[in-house]
Amino acid sequence: MAVESSSPANGPVERPFSVSADVYDIIYGDLPYTEHAERITALVRDHMSEAATLLEVGCGTGLYLDLFRHEFAVEGLDISPDMLEVARHRMPDIPLHLGDMRTFELRSRFDVIACLFSSIGYMETRSDLLAAVANFVKHLAPGGVLVIDAWFTPGAWISGHIGTSVAERDGLVVARISHGIVEGAVSVMDMHHLVGRPGVGVKHYVERHRMGLFTHEEFMGVFAELGFDAYRLDDLVSMGRNRYFAFAT
Repeated sequence: MAVESSSPANGPVERPFSVSADVYDIIYGDLPYTEHAERITALVRDHMSEAATLLEVGCGTGLYLDLFRHEFAVEGLDISPDMLEVARHRMPDIPLHLGDMRTFELRSRFDVIACLFSSIGYMETRSDLLAAVANFVKHLAPGGVLVIDAWFTPGAWISGHIGTSVAERDGLVVARISHGIVEGAVSVMDMHHLVGRPGVGVKHYVERHRMGLFTHEEFMGVFAELGFDAYRLDDLVSMGRNRYFAFAT
């Protein structure tokens, strides 16, 4: 079987999700999206029972949006055109926008803005983080709420860690090995993918992810600077990651 490599050892790497978008749902398809969507919806309803609209920033392939659409009028935004292409195939009737979370401008305002599964982690500096959250606030309707899943804290990140996963669907097999280091306050991961397609062969590529490591105190400081109350939830995405619920004071 032929093996095609798009990223030679120590050579160039691809930008995040530029190649892996079409296998993303296979890699992460077993995560408890439904459970998390139900928890978030219940939390929103407890605070704002009449909430009707939701924007997911960093919506990716739309796995969460496809669940939230049953409770809210939803829209999505992502910086990756490749991920949005998958999302549009899943939900051709849902408005999806290409944009940077720090600078996007939409005409609508939303009761809920959610930035889930650590998408906020692609903000590498505090100024990036502040710009993104401030832009979320700009797009909130009066009384609206934010739900943000953080990336790992500096103390929870293990430099040098090797992560592995193997997933299969309809004969297509995806094996991924990641290696992560730390550069200052930024985690840097090279994710090596082997994607085997029946009748085609095996392709190898590497995507590099750079994600900021922020403390709980740094997140709370950003919320306070923007005039928001916030608290950390118990339903963690995974060990070392926090979920925040924030609303205007």
